[in-house]
Amino acid sequence: MIKPFKTYDPAQHTPTLADLFLNRREMLQRTGMGMGALSLAMMLASSQTAGAAGAPTAAGPLSPKQPPLKAKAKHVIHIFAAGAPSHVDTWDPKPALAQYAEKTLPGLAGVALPSPYKFSKRGQSGIEVSEVFPKLGLHVDDMTVIRSLWTDAPAHELASRFMHTGSLQLPKPSLGSWTVYGLGTENQNLPGFITLGGEPEHRQASFLPSLYQGVNVNYARNMRLDKVLLNIKNQFVTTDDQKLQLALARRLNGMHSEKLRKEDQLESRIESFEMAFKMQTEATEAFDISKETQAMRESYGETDMGAKLLVARRLVERGVRFVQVNAGGWDHHENLEVNLRKRAEDIDQPAAALLADLKKRGLLDQTLVIWGGEFGRTVTGNERAINAGRDHNGRGFCCWMAGGGVKGGNVYGATDEFGARAEQNKVHIHDLHATILALLGFDHTKLTYRYNGRDFRLTDNFGEVVKGVIA
Repeated sequence: MIKPFKTYDPAQHTPTLADLFLNRREMLQRTGMGMGALSLAMMLASSQTAGAAGAPTAAGPLSPKQPPLKAKAKHVIHIFAAGAPSHVDTWDPKPALAQYAEKTLPGLAGVALPSPYKFSKRGQSGIEVSEVFPKLGLHVDDMTVIRSLWTDAPAHELASRFMHTGSLQLPKPSLGSWTVYGLGTENQNLPGFITLGGEPEHRQASFLPSLYQGVNVNYARNMRLDKVLLNIKNQFVTTDDQKLQLALARRLNGMHSEKLRKEDQLESRIESFEMAFKMQTEATEAFDISKETQAMRESYGETDMGAKLLVARRLVERGVRFVQVNAGGWDHHENLEVNLRKRAEDIDQPAAALLADLKKRGLLDQTLVIWGGEFGRTVTGNERAINAGRDHNGRGFCCWMAGGGVKGGNVYGATDEFGARAEQNKVHIHDLHATILALLGFDHTKLTYRYNGRDFRLTDNFGEVVKGVIA
């Protein structure tokens, strides 16, 4: 029996938004190649499985997430002393060097170069600190000073990459990117990872979705706010029109996601556009330190570094998860006595003010502050003249950490008698990274991302948590 034709329904023949956008599979299906489309779908599905243990949920990749373990820190401020500070002139006193002044040290090339600076015991803990840090020395009771760090390659580019990414050669995600990947961010109107200067590879997301990459801001004191974040505002489209554009992009993206597995690059690009829109008001306000009192600005110091660390506090206060501040200039191959003191003066007051400010606001307990470089310096001098300096040394150096669940008034590890190499409770860079992740509530062996058929992690296949620095 022949069925009668159905009554014509115009609603069924009116083009929809979805009809205007066809992907390749739909094109094949609509041209009668259903089996070919099925095969293609199976092949594409296998290439779209890059994901991770504990991957972001449907709530959004940047939504705040609870770490699997008990966290002591919620935020990180990493002050990177690029150039490699001399440990024996800052946080690791070695009086034995004076006994060998201009003499050859046992087992070492060159002659001993004693520190030109005096060390004194500071705080109730009595930690010895160089005279170049008179203000930071007041905060040693909130610090753990690690004196037994070591790294694999004492070359600036390699060691800096290693300090930030846990990798000497291969492009890997940075510590900040791993942090935001694992924890998300508390403020959806600001990036979770912001850098104030530094190299691009130090903030890279690598194979992680690009929305976890650090957003760099070349900030300086007295910089006009419209110059802080370039191109943050669209000069040609109104705010209402931008909202409509983003709504359309999100709608199209949703339609695409219904038909295909989510594509990380597409999702990240949409998230980036939406983040830029949200940042137009909140980011500008966060970088406006004129809203701080004059006394507060003066406490940090009227310098670029003071302004950067004040901004770092304002960002953490607003829920930014990871702030990285470049505080370089520590490569002192010559004229150590003059140049190191100048560099120390640049960071001493701002960093001391940061610790005091965070503590006063009740933020220090949940904010891990880290200071240190990529390696240390030799204990022998490269000249005997007044312009003497120190060369590279990866076998022993130091850093300090404060707040965020670390022990206060604590010295961990030690170098040998002269400071040439780590000797007691040695801490490798992988160990340092494992410890930072532990303070943030992660087992470093389980925070992974699957890429190219392998589960990658920040610490590669190495690293032990340094329990002696955790409160």
